[in-house]
Amino acid sequence: MNLSIGVTGHSDLVPAEEPALCEQVRVFFQQLRDDFPELQLQLLTPLAEGADRLVTGVAQEMGIPFIVVFPMFQEIYEKDFGSEESLFLFRKQLGAAESVVTLPPHDGIDPIYIESRGPSRNQQYVQAGVFTSNHCQVLLTLWDGLEAEHEGGTADVLHYHLTGLLARPGRREESPNLLAENENDLAYHISCSRNGGAPASEVELPTARWITAHFEPAPGGEMPIAYRQMLRRLVQFGQDKKRFSDAIGRQSYSLLTDQVVLAAPASIREVDRSFGAADWLAIYYRKRVSTGLLATHIIAVLMGLSFIVYSEFDGLDWLVLVFLALFFGGVALYLWSERREWHRKYLDYRALAEGLRVQVYWLISGVVDTSSIEFAYDNFLQKQDVDLGWIRHVMRSASLAQEREDHPDPQWVDWVITHWVGRPGDPDGQLDYYRHKASLKETAFRRTELLGNVSLWLGIALAIVLYAAAGLLQQSQHQILLVLMGVLPLFAAVRSAYSHQKADKELIKQYRFMSRVFNNAHRLLSNTQDIEKKKQILRALGNAALEEHAEWILMHRERPLEHGHL
Repeated sequence: MNLSIGVTGHSDLVPAEEPALCEQVRVFFQQLRDDFPELQLQLLTPLAEGADRLVTGVAQEMGIPFIVVFPMFQEIYEKDFGSEESLFLFRKQLGAAESVVTLPPHDGIDPIYIESRGPSRNQQYVQAGVFTSNHCQVLLTLWDGLEAEHEGGTADVLHYHLTGLLARPGRREESPNLLAENENDLAYHISCSRNGGAPASEVELPTARWITAHFEPAPGGEMPIAYRQMLRRLVQFGQDKKRFSDAIGRQSYSLLTDQVVLAAPASIREVDRSFGAADWLAIYYRKRVSTGLLATHIIAVLMGLSFIVYSEFDGLDWLVLVFLALFFGGVALYLWSERREWHRKYLDYRALAEGLRVQVYWLISGVVDTSSIEFAYDNFLQKQDVDLGWIRHVMRSASLAQEREDHPDPQWVDWVITHWVGRPGDPDGQLDYYRHKASLKETAFRRTELLGNVSLWLGIALAIVLYAAAGLLQQSQHQILLVLMGVLPLFAAVRSAYSHQKADKELIKQYRFMSRVFNNAHRLLSNTQDIEKKKQILRALGNAALEEHAEWILMHRERPLEHGHL
């Protein structure tokens, strides 16, 4: 797994400060390596003069690969470099880059307006800063702490990273999730001076500090705990993929089936492999959760039964030991599941798999503009806790790896419609999937209600028998009927609790809703032959699916495996 570090900073560093800045950058990289040895550091850099090249140079020394983000075409970009020496260093570092991302002119601006300094050229630097912020997990900034003198400066990029807003008034860009939680606001600020500006000591800034939108700036090398936890989740996903790599390779499901005759880009196949791993892991942990949930409720029934029998029959003191053994067995199961994080991993991996499903289908059908500076899935799980941000980080890494110049064959659109949406009665599409799941949940819920009603009326019938035949029943018969009166409602109550833990009632509504969504998508797609309209419908469908799975994870997080049900 990659940990992407974006870089932004001043182009006019003070030469005397550069050795110290290099050392601070080196310490920053090494600290990340020490804290997250399982993550491969990766740098995103525009390779501009000054801070970008200084950081890139340190990254090269430490063997950290880097991706270059060009704000404009290379031949135009190189005009910003003030000397042959600077141009030589730029091309030398560029030759060592892992890949290059070239951003197109903003809003269709004619490249001729970018060739000279001015608003259009500044706009491209804004684009590069926004792209870097949207596609990194940590933004490293070498900054003097003062406001930017022009658009696209270090202060603008950092402001956008922390708030989702561009600092300049009158901008047309909007943040669709401005008031939502934002896990992608982690920045590391190294103070520096500018050549000809005020020394860093005069603006009274600490040497280095972590900055986020949620916490006060923290001096030193301690990353905020919530963000550290989020990155640990990223590490755990990589560890689980490695641990089960053989089984995943044999058993995982691919969205790009063998029947495909069109050539899928290698980068999309990589996203598909990530989907297969997340889907397999979600199924694996779902089985663990289901087994644990079922075992917990069976234990609860057996505990209740042993207690009732013990209270009604003499000479069965050993049932106390059975009761205690069941109780501690249930606690051990709960503690084991908590230690292994079955429930959390099941929910996280299922949400990741569904996010990657949308990502694959959007990419392969051309719904997502891979040349865009935006991260297309930034609304996914925005209303959840910061520690779920690791899911978007996996998707963000996949987005960064896309071939920017690759444009999928239009035939993929119809393929996606067939395999994602499907038709009524077609088991391959999700239209039939949601209908089928809604039917299964409705059947299970009806059985739970029926069991409750049957238990209620049988209990009433037994009470009538006990009252009517009180003088005719032997002691043992009387005791058996009392045990049955206690067991029947106990069994019904535990079955109801089991249904509640699985959120059957809520899932029926959710499956019905998604069935209607896919049915509407099928109807609209069937009534148009326009490729762009089909893409528009697929985009709306993907957004609905992402929202639905965000609701799904929120619902199930409130129903973990609990020892309190024992």
